[in-house]
Amino acid sequence: MGRYELTDAEWKAIEPHLPNKPRGVPRVDDRRVLNGIFWFLRSAAPWADLPERFGPRTTAYNRFNRWRKAGVWDRLMDAIVAAHDGDVQMSETSVVRVHQQGATAKRGIKIEVWVAPEAV
Repeated sequence: MGRYELTDAEWKAIEPHLPNKPRGVPRVDDRRVLNGIFWFLRSAAPWADLPERFGPRTTAYNRFNRWRKAGVWDRLMDAIVAAHDGDVQMSETSVVRVHQQGATAKRGIKIEVWVAPEAV
């Protein structure tokens, strides 16, 4: 199993909540595509750099966007929370950079830092 790939337990919790497409051409393996989407999200690389083991990058990109518009990601997050009995914590880890001219503030400006309270 790769670095960003779903474990069997995670896949078991997610699989029943995926959209079902009974007609037309069979979909590419959902687990492989999801692993590719998670690789993209965790690595911060462009879609063009998606490794071949996850299938065509256009498939991962299109599925990510279609599922976002259809609310599939919201249902998946609800399934993950339910699988862990509501004991899920997430943090936003993006890096914020300040323009060089904004690096020094005028004196007298009050900067407030807000920290989210811990869940009990």
